[in-house]
Amino acid sequence: MRCGFNSLAAKVETVLRKDPYSGHVFLFRGKRGDLLKALYWCDGGLCLLAKRLEKGRFAWPRSDGGVVALTTAQLSLLLEGFDWRQPVETVRPHSAL
Repeated sequence: MRCGFNSLAAKVETVLRKDPYSGHVFLFRGKRGDLLKALYWCDGGLCLLAKRLEKGRFAWPRSDGGVVALTTAQLSLLLEGFDWRQPVETVRPHSAL
């Protein structure tokens, strides 16, 4: 995962046939699954963020045609390292006594 700004922007244009300057967030994951890079256009420049997990792997969605649309909540969970595909209920209702 040695790609930088120009390489990732070129992949967005050639492979995904999308505009890297559109304001959408484009995510790329390394082979091992523990490294994630995000490319997006903001305020007149490209931003490139990288995150490496100390343990585990990013839960990566299956794609049809190479493009997956995520909600804001799904993206947040993905970036935090949670498996957003199988959310776990954390709040349990109290039983009436």
